[in-house]
Amino acid sequence: MLDRWSACLPLPLPREVYRFYFLLSQFLLFGRWGEGEQDALPSILRSPQHTLHPKLPRLLPLPLPREVYRFYFLLSQFLLFGRWGEGLLRVVYPAVLAVSPGATLSSLRSVALVLLMVVVACLQAVGAPKALQPVVEAEESIYTYTNADNGAGPLWCHGSTCLVRIGNDVFASGLDTLPNIKPLNNCRWTLYRRGKSGWQLQAADESGRTREPSPMAGFPDGRLFLSANPTLMSEGIYAGPARPEILQFAARDVKAPFERLLPVWDGKPAFTEHSYRSFAADGPGRELILLQNIGYTHTAWAFRDRKGKWTAQGKLPWPDGAEYPKPEPIRVCYPNVLLKKRAVHFCGVSDIIEPYPEWRAYKKQLTGKEWDYDFRRLFYTWTPDITREKFRPWVEIASRDKTCGWIMPGDLWVGPDGAVHIVWTERVLDDRLRAKFFPDVKQSHAINYAVVREGNVVLRRTVMLTEEGKPGETGSSPRFHVTPDNRLFVICYVSGQSPEGKAVAENRLIEIRPGGEFGQPVKVPFAKPFVAYFTATTRGGSAPSRTLDLLGERQGMPGTMSYARVRLW
Repeated sequence: MLDRWSACLPLPLPREVYRFYFLLSQFLLFGRWGEGEQDALPSILRSPQHTLHPKLPRLLPLPLPREVYRFYFLLSQFLLFGRWGEGLLRVVYPAVLAVSPGATLSSLRSVALVLLMVVVACLQAVGAPKALQPVVEAEESIYTYTNADNGAGPLWCHGSTCLVRIGNDVFASGLDTLPNIKPLNNCRWTLYRRGKSGWQLQAADESGRTREPSPMAGFPDGRLFLSANPTLMSEGIYAGPARPEILQFAARDVKAPFERLLPVWDGKPAFTEHSYRSFAADGPGRELILLQNIGYTHTAWAFRDRKGKWTAQGKLPWPDGAEYPKPEPIRVCYPNVLLKKRAVHFCGVSDIIEPYPEWRAYKKQLTGKEWDYDFRRLFYTWTPDITREKFRPWVEIASRDKTCGWIMPGDLWVGPDGAVHIVWTERVLDDRLRAKFFPDVKQSHAINYAVVREGNVVLRRTVMLTEEGKPGETGSSPRFHVTPDNRLFVICYVSGQSPEGKAVAENRLIEIRPGGEFGQPVKVPFAKPFVAYFTATTRGGSAPSRTLDLLGERQGMPGTMSYARVRLW
């Protein structure tokens, strides 16, 4: 039972704090102080150390596990106030401890009851969490694009984001295909801003050429960053070296000249136009990290601190695929990367040429190509401090390797208690190989969710599931959205058939509640649903918000990148 509580109840505060409130609630309700220590409260409050939090472990024996105290504390809050959480602990706790050491039991109880009345009044003023009632405030096209036929596209860097909100301003980077230029480096970056008159082009690369879209990040102080990767090769040359750089703009005047920032790397990495790069920001901390793949061996990374110095750099080696018929490193691509207080979290999918000879040979018969890539193992790693500690050993979060399935990362968020939330899409098998290799395996499509603590998966849930042989709705493109009070939502695209057999094509929002339970899915009333998209994620430095911003492609509008703004309630 305690193991289940540990997984379902995050414990952001020390155990003695939970026990303090557990005993206090008994004192308020029954006039006695629990666990057989009837006189514990007066002795605590008369102690000369009663205002010193670190002394509490000595003053309060803790005979039961912390999960038990927190469970009953939260339960008592829920029964009394209809709320579940720790927000008011920081108000009542220091107030009770500040009572005079000479107080009597009756006066202490009076003070506690007054504080309880204050808590009730605060709860009534604040009210219950608002119900999810999405309102579409804007839904509009930004730009159109032409297929560059180079293997990339405007959403190719979907592990990062090309959409940033800084205050009331929203910025989007675009990908423009250059006419009469041969692939691979036949595109340039563009930068748009949404003003009073809608979206307007602010800047574009006037000289460089590239293959991939340019992810962005922003700081609350108005600095806007764009990750570029211009080729160093002349026109007409198919592939070759490239130079990673970060362009810094001022949000108040994006048309003004930008500052070019060149990351400082470990050694001289052999960068190319196939960057598979990830760009993340700690907005409140004013710090950045850029990661860029080097072939099939590792990713190079560079960290820029709040003083504007590239104070740390290194290499992240790929997981070891020793179990394959021919052992090889497992390149990890399309990752969601998060930077927070110098901790870095990285979660991506395997992306190597088919490692199993019999499957590879059969795929060649079907496609005529020597290569076909696998995307079916989800890996996670992290470091508590990118400037001081190495990345921890890789953890495999999910796999469909046994049935030649498919996995794609969706999003990653770290809660205030340090729990790592991960969401992804998953398919059981490759239908092309089914008849020959997996005739008895049933197909299914799922959006899955997990919580990770210190490299251990402590919670798994399925957000949506469609199983073969049953009318069902298939979920895809899951993204997290976080509000200022740390409510966590998933937005996804849903297609298929409803239980009644009707065609479905819409976006839905689903709240993930503490403990991993899901709220009722709510449709977002777009005129045309978004089938694939970025959000103004906190991983890109945008602040948590009650407004959801999207940048992506809408149903029935190929070749057009669109924007939407949604008020959650």
